[in-house]
Amino acid sequence: MGAASGETFGDYVNGPSHVLPTDGAARAFGGVTVQSFLKPISVQTLSVEAARALAPAAARLARLEGLEAHARAAERRS
Repeated sequence: MGAASGETFGDYVNGPSHVLPTDGAARAFGGVTVQSFLKPISVQTLSVEAARALAPAAARLARLEGLEAHARAAERRS
């Protein structure tokens, strides 16, 4: 932004790449950034007490999906 901020600086030396998604994807996605090359992961921690409290619900949901081994794994932690 600003009069001194020419496109050339963004293309070559200042900040993130100027590369944008093509074929209309720019409506939903921004340009290439460091975040483009990172893989987000989820991490969760449960205490023994929390696992005991959540096990019945987890087992029930697993059985509704037909995943008996998942249900048993939850129950072993209760």
